[in-house]
Amino acid sequence: MATDAPPPEGITETRPAELTTEAFIATQDSAEFGELRHAYRSFAFPLTIAFVLWYLLYVLLSNYAGGFMGTKVYSNINVAFMFGLAQFVTTFLIAWLYSRHAAAKLDPRAEAIKSRMEADA
Repeated sequence: MATDAPPPEGITETRPAELTTEAFIATQDSAEFGELRHAYRSFAFPLTIAFVLWYLLYVLLSNYAGGFMGTKVYSNINVAFMFGLAQFVTTFLIAWLYSRHAAAKLDPRAEAIKSRMEADA
């Protein structure tokens, strides 16, 4: 329900300043942003490639090395089951490593860029 009453005294509307397209392009072209991008890519790309290769190894062994994958490790647990569990373990390990990497290297740099952009606006 809209009214024509003025806002209560002492309360002022504070909106973030509008940033221009040029400001975003200048930030994207800055060395600081390039370092942030490099820090992200140097972590994400190698781990992504390693995980995809690890997953493809699992799939290929499951399809073409049935004898090996069917080898019993303990009771009814075979190599294929161990590889399958290892897929989950590596997924969570990579997520944990990324969260540590982001907190240590990416977040501080991103926050610095954000603060500088807000201060310039």
